[in-house]
Amino acid sequence: MTDADFSPIRVALDAGDFDRAQTLLAELSIPPSAELLELRAQAAYGAGDLEETLAAYGQLYQLHLEGGQTHGAAFAAVMMGMYLMMDSGLMATVRAWLSRAECLMDDAPDSPVWAWLAAVRTYERLMCGDMPGTGHWARKAMDGGQRHGLAPPSIIGQVALARVWIHDGDVDEGLKALDDVAVELSSGNLDPLTTGQMWCEVICAMQWIGQHDRAEEWTVAMERWRQGAAFGGLNGRCRVHRAEIMRLRGPCDEAEQEALLACEELRPWMRREFGWPLTELGNARLRKGDFAGAEEAFLAAHQNAWLPQPGLALLRLAQGRVEEALAMIESALEHPFDIPSKERPPSGGLRRAPLREAQVVIALAAGDDQAARTAANDLTEIAQMYQSRTLQTSALAAKGRLALHDGQKCEAIRLLSEAVMEWVSLRMPFEAATLRIVLAAAHRAAGDDSTAELELDAACRAFEALNARPWADLAREQVPSASVRTAATREQCVFRREGEMRTVTFDGRTVRLKDLKGMRYLERLLAEPGRDFHVLDLVAVERGAFPVGDPADASSMDAQCGLEVFDSKAREAYRQRLAETEEDIAEAEAANDLHRAELARADRQFLIDELRRGVGLNDRARTIGDGFERARTSATRSLRYTLDRIAQHHPSLGEHLVRTIHTGTYFTYKPDPRARVDWKT
Repeated sequence: MTDADFSPIRVALDAGDFDRAQTLLAELSIPPSAELLELRAQAAYGAGDLEETLAAYGQLYQLHLEGGQTHGAAFAAVMMGMYLMMDSGLMATVRAWLSRAECLMDDAPDSPVWAWLAAVRTYERLMCGDMPGTGHWARKAMDGGQRHGLAPPSIIGQVALARVWIHDGDVDEGLKALDDVAVELSSGNLDPLTTGQMWCEVICAMQWIGQHDRAEEWTVAMERWRQGAAFGGLNGRCRVHRAEIMRLRGPCDEAEQEALLACEELRPWMRREFGWPLTELGNARLRKGDFAGAEEAFLAAHQNAWLPQPGLALLRLAQGRVEEALAMIESALEHPFDIPSKERPPSGGLRRAPLREAQVVIALAAGDDQAARTAANDLTEIAQMYQSRTLQTSALAAKGRLALHDGQKCEAIRLLSEAVMEWVSLRMPFEAATLRIVLAAAHRAAGDDSTAELELDAACRAFEALNARPWADLAREQVPSASVRTAATREQCVFRREGEMRTVTFDGRTVRLKDLKGMRYLERLLAEPGRDFHVLDLVAVERGAFPVGDPADASSMDAQCGLEVFDSKAREAYRQRLAETEEDIAEAEAANDLHRAELARADRQFLIDELRRGVGLNDRARTIGDGFERARTSATRSLRYTLDRIAQHHPSLGEHLVRTIHTGTYFTYKPDPRARVDWKT
């Protein structure tokens, strides 16, 4: 074929019409060529088919290899590594492909392929937590990109090197470099894939050190760029960053919806990092006071081998499970998950900072003074190293909490007041409201009841403005006062899970019941009276993930019934990656690189687990059978059974729930407003 014959495909690709490009490619009846395979890979990735993208580059690699085109084969191998790195999180397979490319390029040290290879190596090292290695390869990528006039490897290296500087404490140099990158990204001179990935990178770097104003500014710029330009997994990544900022600024209703959409959009792309958007969803729900929903999201993140801390530990604290919260935060500090990721700091003080901040609060609640002091001291040192206002305010708040604990009332009031004002200045209202509760307690301890009332009232008003009323209720419990006793005329009811049992209090009577699946659905409904929960949202954790597509579109879920978890092409691709992982393990063991071998074995186990999930007995494909109607029927049956059990042991509550629980496509708890019932879950 001539170059002109491919021009309609290129036009479709340039316009972002990837489905059209795939249709045009499917209509061609010609033997595969290098140009055809490259176009096929680009169209597949834009259309959301990662496996087809990898298959096309794999065929391109073989085509060049058989034709003796070693440089072309090496470049195809690098592309395989790059796409696997971006979306699979399987660093062993990435290293296997990069090793193949290096072997092919041994005799060509000045080839431009080395610039691309260095760029991919850079992020492979970053995601595995090797910061010195990241800096080494980043400089190679920048040098190679500049010498050969390749902007993407150069900018990739520049961003990674800036992140190394920030990680190592050279914050000013790192921020200066990232400002330069942001200007370049805004110019529109880079290709969409590089632009989207690098926007994500600079925002992640700002989130590392709590530079939320900068992160917000760049998120807005990324959002402007995203419209009509983003493709593949970039849309979902943009949404997670938007959800992070929305959560900090509050209220969290929009943050929750943005995080849910991110989970849906990232499901086909993120394999090992899928816990990132799930954790953000949990954080948004936790701030709303939707403790049941937060638990679902955090546990789903943990199921995806992600560390959902400190969110889950703070949830346990709010649920009154203090010892469990303390054990969780200590475990997170001592044994962090080693899943390759660029979304969070790989090690060091930045990794510890949010855990330490939570540890101060949890340890004081548990009466572990020494752990609280150790955490506060470490947090202070981290804040001094990185000179971030957010970290410094966290450290200031920790000192104030300890001063109050030690009976230093005046010092506590001074420190806590300063920290509250800083949170307000940083536009972080939830943090300010949370600390105002502690400040109210300090004023109460100092005998200044009127100022304590003012601070408590300000905190409760802030929580209510953030649509986080459960936190206002907790605040009133923590700092009881005359002014809030008038609000206590509402009946305080309990529906709390404690291990495998439920403690249920209603109408002055308490019973303990065995926890059931329907109890978990009921807990979510009671936590948010009046809210309509789509059935697919309720059963999300039972399904092991969150629903894909518009929950209101039941037909999209019904259409999934009977589909294979993996099609035959995907199963074969997983087996191929398993073989590539074995290559990396063998290479690591030969080099006596124990850490690399350990990471590769974790990748191997992940692939084995995925294959088991998708393949049944006699190598038969497992199918999806969780359509909308099946979910609705199952959830309704589980909830009705639970209501019957409750009625047997607590008739008045059973009667109340039968009147107020509504099922169907949407499930809702709608009590009579005059009943003045408040549930603690």
